[in-house]
Amino acid sequence: MNISQQEYQHLVTKASPKSKLFRDCLSAFAVGGFICTAGQGLTDLYQFAAGLSLDNARCLTSISLVFASALLTLLGWYGRLAKTAGAGTLVPITGFANAVVSPAMEFKTEGLIMGLGAKMFLIAGPVIVYGTIASVLYGLLLCLIG
Repeated sequence: MNISQQEYQHLVTKASPKSKLFRDCLSAFAVGGFICTAGQGLTDLYQFAAGLSLDNARCLTSISLVFASALLTLLGWYGRLAKTAGAGTLVPITGFANAVVSPAMEFKTEGLIMGLGAKMFLIAGPVIVYGTIASVLYGLLLCLIG
């Protein structure tokens, strides 16, 4: 079967799903904004209701968000939320916790060492390595320039 470039493009356009870019962006913005707002709410709660200093409240907020993200991943709800919200669930601390817990759950049947321990950082490992290398290089560059 020999078809022209225009005919092929028409078939591709006809078979491709319609873009839901506006809806996807709005959903990502809403969910990401909600996660950030919840984080700020927790910080305020810990600071004013519990009487913690700002630094301690922020630390406890980070711990709370990581725990909540890991728990939602464990229950299978984070994946469903990510399917709907897309990039909105990639707010750094919650997305990172999800990236560590998901492979750990997937490979837990292979044992604690070769499964859980070895595969836990399958997705997040490169982020840690390249983030560390980049921060060292930026720090050296800053020392050289400054």
